[in-house]
Amino acid sequence: MWWGVVIAGMALLAGCIGAAMLSPDRAGRRELRPLAHVDRLTRLPEYVRALRRRMLSVIVVIFLLAVGFTAALWTTARPAGLPNIASASAAGQPEDIMVCVGESAATPAVAQTLEYFAQRVGGFGTTRVGLTSANVRVVPLTRDHQHAAARFTAYAHSADPGAAPAAFVAPVRYADYAATVEDVLALCLTGFPEFDEPAGQRRSLVYVGPGTLGENRGTPSLFSAEQVRELATTAGIQVNVVYTGPPSAELDALARDTGGQTASAGSEVATQLAAIRNHPPEPAAVDDVGATVGVETPDVPLLMALLAVLALAWWPVVRRS
Repeated sequence: MWWGVVIAGMALLAGCIGAAMLSPDRAGRRELRPLAHVDRLTRLPEYVRALRRRMLSVIVVIFLLAVGFTAALWTTARPAGLPNIASASAAGQPEDIMVCVGESAATPAVAQTLEYFAQRVGGFGTTRVGLTSANVRVVPLTRDHQHAAARFTAYAHSADPGAAPAAFVAPVRYADYAATVEDVLALCLTGFPEFDEPAGQRRSLVYVGPGTLGENRGTPSLFSAEQVRELATTAGIQVNVVYTGPPSAELDALARDTGGQTASAGSEVATQLAAIRNHPPEPAAVDDVGATVGVETPDVPLLMALLAVLALAWWPVVRRS
């Protein structure tokens, strides 16, 4: 939710209302002729009906303006959790996919993974896709599939001769810390919006990397295996693992507990990823009428704003008729 948009919009609205109230009324500056027996005129049925129609017209216009402004402002703020026309059934639920990488993009298995998603992201529909390396949120979750495919392709070919270098992992050195697989997974899991609670859309994480990172130097880890499991299960995230080295019992248990799969990269990474994508997460919980909670596709308020604008354009025609 972009609260800055809401705050700026309400400030502009308050400024417009203040300017309208403080600006001099042109009708108030006119010199009106005094009339006798005005009370008789205002009691006429024709006058009463005209006054009632004018008051009704003012109320309708104010209501339509308020609805159109609120809906347009709410749509611009891009909130999560709005009703969504596209998510009318559990079968059509959108999905969030976070690709989590624990090694350099020059690793063959990682490069093949990036190439796999770059080639298929265009057919993801309403699915959001993201990419996280060991210490960088490379591509935050997005439905801009063209942009995501370009970034995935650039990193997949960053090791090719003549390719432009891409900052896939930040060159950060720590004096008393060494990254662990649990910390990398925690960084990837927190890339999902509202990761600390269940969501209306399906969530899956695909980790590609070794079962352990580096050697055990006795340095503290930020997250334990139990904390990572709690993060994944609380948010309803399916964790899948493609090992580029020896497997890990902790990661096997994490994938099993979240309904995911584990596989060894080998020479056919695309085959392993296709098997994982053929078993997507189960649909998220739905409400009583079978409709899911929308994500960031505010089509309902946008439709309300358009209807309000059309009604404002149509209302003067109704008044004249």
